[in-house]
Amino acid sequence: MIQLLTPENWYDYELIDCGNFEKLERFGTVILIRPEPQAVWSKQLSEAEWQKLHHIRFKGRSATSGEWIKKNPQQSDRWTISYKNTDIDLRLRLGLTSFKHLGVFPEQAVNWDYISSSIKKLKTLKPKVLNLFAYTGAASLASRASGADTTHVDSIKQVVNWANENQELSGLKDIRWVIEDALKFVKREVKRGKKYNGIILDPPAYGHGANGEKWKLEDNILEMMKDVGKLLDVKEHFLILNTYSLGFSSIIVENLLRETLPVTQGIETGELYLQATAGSKLPLGVFGKVRVIDQD
Repeated sequence: MIQLLTPENWYDYELIDCGNFEKLERFGTVILIRPEPQAVWSKQLSEAEWQKLHHIRFKGRSATSGEWIKKNPQQSDRWTISYKNTDIDLRLRLGLTSFKHLGVFPEQAVNWDYISSSIKKLKTLKPKVLNLFAYTGAASLASRASGADTTHVDSIKQVVNWANENQELSGLKDIRWVIEDALKFVKREVKRGKKYNGIILDPPAYGHGANGEKWKLEDNILEMMKDVGKLLDVKEHFLILNTYSLGFSSIIVENLLRETLPVTQGIETGELYLQATAGSKLPLGVFGKVRVIDQD
């Protein structure tokens, strides 16, 4: 079953408009213009409206880095936003990075909801959840806030520290932080015979491990998923896989999950997107997910 999913009722985030390879977004009270390579269509609002609305604009020096131009030089580089659903209440610290990122990917809010609802449905008393390529940890926070014993794995120390800040801001504790190459960690967990009730994977198209290990999505994802399948508790589990590579379709993700998971009934796939207030839909990745609940 192929779905199109977008976050709803998130009052601290809004995609105002997108087009001409840019997006105009509101995070809390701060409005930014950032590059967006998939926005190949025209803007719905005029350039004058974009210039009037925004507070900060990212100017790229290259395909991967740049600088932020502020209308008001006193504008802070850091601020906090909230995310709530009926089960969780999170606080996320945002920051202006040289890579145009802010510390959160808003389209992932759909998955935070899925994580919290899945944990709520599990009958396991203390479910264990593993978040791989976990970045600044919003999915880890959603898991921990829902009562799961949560392990957060990322290869970059700075973003794990950022995730810990988010844990403290959200009034949470006891997430297990692991700074390591995700594939190496998974292989070691398989050898240890570990099992998890939830696994979240949000791998980049390209990346590097803590010790220089190279990650390329199309080369490494099958190996990763075969090991991940061994870590899932067969009786009761959920799994989410996100991919951002432009070459990956939902059918590729479905085939991967069918080959590697211990239970394949009920697999769902589709695209995550952000709905712009001005009207356009901005696609931001393909997902696959599955949930198995113990019926005994």
